[in-house]
Amino acid sequence: MNFSRNILITGGAGFIGSHVVRRFVTLHPDYRIVNLDLLTYAGNPANLKDVEERENYVFVRGDICDAELVEELFSRYEIDGVIHLAAESHVDRSIVDPLAFARTNVLGTLTLLNAARKAWNGCWEGRRFYHISTDEVYGALPAEGGLFTEHTPYAPHSPYSASKASSDHFVRAFHDTYGLPVVLSNCSNNYGPYQFPEKLIPLFVNNIRLRRPLPVYGAGENVRDWLYVEDHAEAIDLIFHRGTTGESYNVGGNNEWRNIDLVRLLVATTDRLLGNPEGHSSSLITFVTDRAGHDLRYAIDSSKLQRELGWRPRRSFEEGLEQTIRWYLDNDEWLENVTSGAYEHYYEEHYAKR
Repeated sequence: MNFSRNILITGGAGFIGSHVVRRFVTLHPDYRIVNLDLLTYAGNPANLKDVEERENYVFVRGDICDAELVEELFSRYEIDGVIHLAAESHVDRSIVDPLAFARTNVLGTLTLLNAARKAWNGCWEGRRFYHISTDEVYGALPAEGGLFTEHTPYAPHSPYSASKASSDHFVRAFHDTYGLPVVLSNCSNNYGPYQFPEKLIPLFVNNIRLRRPLPVYGAGENVRDWLYVEDHAEAIDLIFHRGTTGESYNVGGNNEWRNIDLVRLLVATTDRLLGNPEGHSSSLITFVTDRAGHDLRYAIDSSKLQRELGWRPRRSFEEGLEQTIRWYLDNDEWLENVTSGAYEHYYEEHYAKR
């Protein structure tokens, strides 16, 4: 089959990446999608079992820091576009092991950039390198007022956000130095199906299901802007195809919640869907020592993306949250496979012998 485009998506077996891969494989059947993922703890190829047999989908297990592999993929599949999502992304883990975050998020991004530069060799027409980043690179906002814009100065406070800030700078540097056709976006907190259950929403749904404590940092006063993952995948599709080269776009849900208010809504919704009496799981809420360097508030101004590309989130938070909770409750086998580690055998059982 002849493909009109050959797109390398990194980290496509992860949470956001799997939604992006599924969208591109399904909505762009004339594109060949090459999914490169190392399958660390948060990568699960079972997230994509519904598209793994598609003719336009290729899965490669590998490390974005492996320059020889990355360059070979560019050559073998004639890659003309990159959507770079692969990253270490959990702040708590970055505090424990900052070097792992520097390796993947900084060196991995640099390896991909250099491979694209060498493969495309100044022939930029029809090429694009799209780097997905986070709002955490901007630092923190005061409790009341203010939004992150594309012009907000970078002020990262955790090893995770520092590593992502560094990778952003390398992407811009390759555009300014070599002319590499890049585009960037910075997103707010994502939620939805297939999220690894170390993150707040799937962790708490699972804990409520199993009657385990719900640990809330500090007094739960930290504020985050929440974005449904499929709305983010739609934004990524638009930015990849229509974003202006060299530009950055903020992607946010315009949907701020204090952590404690989110937890209370999550508890109430999960109890209702489980058929529990009102307030049944509220006693599971447990306040724990706050995380080091915990930013007070993030909030995204996505008006540039809305104005230039016509994107808007399609779902209200209450609608998206209920859909998400229902998905985890309906897919308790997926939760059990992930929390038990059984999912780690999926690759060997479904791909390794191909």
